Amino acid sequence: MVALAAVAPASAETADAPVVPLDIPPAVAELRMQPAVGPTTVPPVPGQQQLTPQLLANYVERQKALHAFNAFGVDGEQELTEEVLLGYIARGSLDAGNGALSAIAAFTDDEPAAGPTLTASVLASYIADGFLPTSRRVEIANDERGCLAQAIYHEARGESAEGQLAVASVIVNRARSGKYPSSLCGVIYQNADKGRYRCQFTFACDGRGDTPAERRAWARSQALAEEVYAQYAQGKTLGMLPKSALFYHTVNVRPNWAYTYNRVAQIGAHIFYSPN
Repeated sequence: MVALAAVAPASAETADAPVVPLDIPPAVAELRMQPAVGPTTVPPVPGQQQLTPQLLANYVERQKALHAFNAFGVDGEQELTEEVLLGYIARGSLDAGNGALSAIAAFTDDEPAAGPTLTASVLASYIADGFLPTSRRVEIANDERGCLAQAIYHEARGESAEGQLAVASVIVNRARSGKYPSSLCGVIYQNADKGRYRCQFTFACDGRGDTPAERRAWARSQALAEEVYAQYAQGKTLGMLPKSALFYHTVNVRPNWAYTYNRVAQIGAHIFYSPN
């Protein structure tokens, strides 16, 4: 009994003392800092894997599986009958166009496919009829948009969007009419080389520079020219004026020809006419 009483306080004091973990051995700490894949192992770069026997075997098995694929869904080397072929076609999407059907049609149609055969003479005729490489077509499109933007800016930069579109519509109508040059630049700068004030649009032959000075107005003209040219190139109707509207003038003047044409609209500061 005496011995137990003497030992009890010592046990209580030991239980209250803080518990301190042992230090991690340096070798273990170094091992824990290494990557999970190992201290020297680096994942291979795709396409630069080392050619091992296992990798080669996997590749060979994959090629065998691809070459053994049965596209017609039949067992063994059976004869390609009508039933087998129709079953293959039925699995395709007819709405999206089935290559098998197209191939069969090429051999079973009684009538030859419509359209001329591509021969040297047909190709020469196509080139002579106005073929242009894509790069040249892009240049022409950029020029057309630039000419149209210049006309909108100089002729109607102070007008509303409707007024500017009406001026652009006259230019498009002229290009499509067959009575004027067939390009927008040709219409806008027609007779500009004939002398001062002898052209169709005053800004084109008034002797002044055409460089836009108002940045916002020029940006607005360019944006509208982009939109109008897209519709013009696709053969769409602009809709602002009738197709017959080929002339306009400002409200500040009254040219002699105005009495001989039909007035179709007044939009902003411009009056628009169609020939009789």
